Amino acid sequence: MRVVLAEDLFLLRDGLTRTLTEHGFDVVSVDNGPALRQALLDERPDVAVVDVRLPPTFTDEGLQIALEARRRQPGLPVLVLSHYIEQLYANELLAGGEGAIGYLLKDRITNTEQFVDAVRRVAAGGTVMDPQVIAKLLTRSDARGRISDLTAREREVLDLMAQGRSNSAVAAALHFSESAVAKHIAAIFAKLRLDASDDDNRRVLAVLAYIKG
Repeated sequence: MRVVLAEDLFLLRDGLTRTLTEHGFDVVSVDNGPALRQALLDERPDVAVVDVRLPPTFTDEGLQIALEARRRQPGLPVLVLSHYIEQLYANELLAGGEGAIGYLLKDRITNTEQFVDAVRRVAAGGTVMDPQVIAKLLTRSDARGRISDLTAREREVLDLMAQGRSNSAVAAALHFSESAVAKHIAAIFAKLRLDASDDDNRRVLAVLAYIKG
């Protein structure tokens, strides 16, 4: 699996490159915005792992280039890394209403297994959001619209779904049976008016609705 990695800090970039390579990824690494744009054009990666803030602007250049690439190549998996929790970044990343996206804080990527798992989940079309990002977004005023119809337990289930957990992992975390989790998820789909279709797609849509509030 080919990865384009964009990170301007040498030690972090080198460490992430080594980690991904050791887990079987083919990595092309760059350290600035223009190089990222070119690499995404040339390499056509299976997934892009991108620092939000890259030279030369050190604003949100990495994120904007990744979003630009997704417009050229719809569905391009993108995992964004940041030191900061920014609602604007999350909103821009989620605006397309599609999966194959992730937002992790850099503190989280010190856990090798979690980081590699996040890359694989995003590459496979999943949605991975850092628990701290979710928590921050949920400290806003009470969620609007149909999200507010969810019970506390349904929100808890959806929160775990938003972290990229499978039904079995949600069941283990909440000490439920998988059938109980499935019933909660069915109720969530119904309350969010997500019509019957592919459950993976409905799962992503539910997570996006939850995070965007």
